[in-house]
Amino acid sequence: MATDRATTLRGAGLRVTGPRLAVLDVLAEHPHATADAVAERVRARLGTVSKQAIYDVLTVFVTAGLVRRIEPAGSPARFETRTADNHHHLVCRVCGRVADVDCVTGARPCLEPADDAGFVIEEAEVVFWGVCRDCRPGDSGSDGVPAR
Repeated sequence: MATDRATTLRGAGLRVTGPRLAVLDVLAEHPHATADAVAERVRARLGTVSKQAIYDVLTVFVTAGLVRRIEPAGSPARFETRTADNHHHLVCRVCGRVADVDCVTGARPCLEPADDAGFVIEEAEVVFWGVCRDCRPGDSGSDGVPAR
Protein backbone atom coordinates (compact mmCIF):
# COMPACT_ATOMS: atom_id res chain seq x y z
CA MET A 1 0.00 0.00 0.00
CA ALA A 2 2.82 2.44 0.82
CA THR A 3 4.39 1.62 -2.55
CA ASP A 4 1.14 2.55 -4.33
CA ARG A 5 0.95 5.81 -2.38
CA ALA A 6 4.61 6.56 -3.16
CA THR A 7 3.93 5.96 -6.85
CA THR A 8 0.92 8.29 -6.63
CA LEU A 9 3.06 11.02 -5.08
CA ARG A 10 5.86 10.61 -7.63
CA GLY A 11 3.31 10.59 -10.45
CA ALA A 12 2.10 13.99 -9.25
CA GLY A 13 5.67 15.28 -9.19
CA LEU A 14 5.82 15.30 -5.39
CA ARG A 15 8.52 14.07 -3.05
CA VAL A 16 7.67 11.03 -0.97
CA THR A 17 7.72 11.87 2.75
CA GLY A 18 6.37 10.16 5.84
CA PRO A 19 3.73 12.82 6.53
CA ARG A 20 2.53 12.78 2.92
CA LEU A 21 2.20 8.99 2.91
CA ALA A 22 0.42 9.10 6.27
CA VAL A 23 -2.05 11.76 5.09
CA LEU A 24 -2.93 9.68 2.02
CA ASP A 25 -3.38 6.59 4.20
CA VAL A 26 -5.61 8.45 6.68
CA LEU A 27 -7.78 9.91 3.92
CA ALA A 28 -8.13 6.49 2.26
CA GLU A 29 -9.35 5.08 5.59
CA HIS A 30 -11.40 8.15 6.65
CA PRO A 31 -12.83 9.95 3.64
CA HIS A 32 -14.33 13.39 4.34
CA ALA A 33 -12.04 13.97 7.33
CA THR A 34 -11.35 17.49 8.55
CA ALA A 35 -7.78 18.77 8.65
CA ASP A 36 -7.82 18.50 12.45
CA ALA A 37 -8.96 14.87 12.30
CA VAL A 38 -6.27 14.10 9.71
CA ALA A 39 -3.63 15.76 11.92
CA GLU A 40 -4.74 13.75 14.96
CA ARG A 41 -4.59 10.44 13.09
CA VAL A 42 -1.26 11.25 11.43
CA ARG A 43 0.23 12.14 14.84
CA ALA A 44 -1.01 8.80 16.20
CA ARG A 45 0.96 7.07 13.41
CA LEU A 46 4.10 9.19 13.24
CA GLY A 47 4.41 10.97 16.56
CA THR A 48 5.10 14.68 16.48
CA VAL A 49 3.82 16.38 13.35
CA SER A 50 2.65 19.98 13.47
CA LYS A 51 -0.88 20.88 12.48
CA GLN A 52 0.61 23.41 10.05
CA ALA A 53 2.57 20.63 8.33
CA ILE A 54 -0.68 18.72 7.81
CA TYR A 55 -2.42 21.83 6.43
CA ASP A 56 0.53 22.33 4.08
CA VAL A 57 0.37 18.72 2.87
CA LEU A 58 -3.39 18.98 2.28
CA THR A 59 -2.94 22.24 0.34
CA VAL A 60 -0.24 20.67 -1.86
CA PHE A 61 -2.44 17.62 -2.45
CA VAL A 62 -5.46 19.73 -3.43
CA THR A 63 -3.31 21.79 -5.81
CA ALA A 64 -1.86 18.60 -7.33
CA GLY A 65 -5.34 17.10 -7.76
CA LEU A 66 -4.66 14.17 -5.42
CA VAL A 67 -7.23 15.33 -2.86
CA ARG A 68 -10.55 17.13 -3.15
CA ARG A 69 -11.57 19.75 -0.61
CA ILE A 70 -15.28 20.06 0.12
CA GLU A 71 -16.86 22.73 2.29
CA PRO A 72 -20.43 21.98 3.32
CA ALA A 73 -22.08 25.12 4.71
CA GLY A 74 -21.52 25.50 8.45
CA SER A 75 -18.90 22.76 8.49
CA PRO A 76 -15.12 22.86 8.46
CA ALA A 77 -13.46 21.91 5.19
CA ARG A 78 -13.22 18.19 4.62
CA PHE A 79 -10.86 16.24 2.40
CA GLU A 80 -11.17 13.10 0.30
CA THR A 81 -9.09 11.16 -2.18
CA ARG A 82 -11.99 10.46 -4.54
CA THR A 83 -11.14 13.00 -7.23
CA ALA A 84 -11.49 11.29 -10.59
CA ASP A 85 -15.25 11.67 -10.94
CA ASN A 86 -18.03 14.18 -10.50
CA HIS A 87 -19.71 12.74 -7.42
CA HIS A 88 -21.68 14.73 -4.87
CA HIS A 89 -22.27 14.53 -1.13
CA LEU A 90 -24.97 13.79 1.42
CA VAL A 91 -24.57 15.63 4.75
CA CYS A 92 -26.44 14.81 7.96
CA ARG A 93 -27.76 17.94 9.68
CA VAL A 94 -27.57 16.23 13.08
CA CYS A 95 -24.16 14.53 13.30
CA GLY A 96 -22.38 16.05 10.28
CA ARG A 97 -21.67 12.67 8.66
CA VAL A 98 -20.79 13.01 4.97
CA ALA A 99 -21.39 10.30 2.39
CA ASP A 100 -20.64 10.16 -1.32
CA VAL A 101 -23.43 9.95 -3.86
CA ASP A 102 -22.76 9.36 -7.54
CA CYS A 103 -23.82 11.94 -10.09
CA VAL A 104 -27.20 10.94 -11.49
CA THR A 105 -26.22 11.43 -15.13
CA GLY A 106 -22.55 10.52 -14.88
CA ALA A 107 -21.06 13.05 -17.33
CA ARG A 108 -19.13 16.07 -16.14
CA PRO A 109 -20.85 18.37 -15.41
CA CYS A 110 -23.95 16.41 -14.55
CA LEU A 111 -26.03 19.55 -14.06
CA GLU A 112 -26.36 22.43 -16.48
CA PRO A 113 -27.51 25.93 -15.49
CA ALA A 114 -30.31 27.61 -17.42
CA ASP A 115 -27.84 30.41 -18.32
CA ASP A 116 -24.09 29.79 -18.28
CA ALA A 117 -23.30 33.57 -18.31
CA GLY A 118 -20.47 32.90 -20.75
CA PHE A 119 -18.72 30.36 -18.51
CA VAL A 120 -17.37 27.05 -19.75
CA ILE A 121 -18.87 24.79 -17.08
CA GLU A 122 -16.44 22.12 -15.91
CA GLU A 123 -18.04 20.74 -12.77
CA ALA A 124 -21.21 20.93 -10.72
CA GLU A 125 -21.13 20.54 -6.96
CA VAL A 126 -24.27 19.41 -5.19
CA VAL A 127 -24.75 18.86 -1.48
CA PHE A 128 -27.83 17.00 -0.34
CA TRP A 129 -28.82 17.80 3.26
CA GLY A 130 -30.89 15.57 5.50
CA VAL A 131 -30.77 13.29 8.51
CA CYS A 132 -28.85 10.02 8.38
CA ARG A 133 -30.27 6.68 9.45
CA ASP A 134 -28.44 6.76 12.80
CA CYS A 135 -29.83 10.19 13.72
CA ARG A 136 -33.48 9.77 12.67
CA PRO A 137 -36.04 9.69 15.50
CA GLY A 138 -36.70 6.15 16.60
CA ASP A 139 -33.49 4.78 15.04
CA SER A 140 -30.61 3.47 17.19
CA GLY A 141 -31.53 5.38 20.32
CA SER A 142 -31.20 8.87 18.82
CA ASP A 143 -33.52 11.59 20.06
CA GLY A 144 -33.55 13.10 16.56
CA VAL A 145 -32.88 16.62 17.82
CA PRO A 146 -30.42 18.44 15.57
CA ALA A 147 -27.20 19.43 17.33
CA ARG A 148 -26.46 23.13 17.02
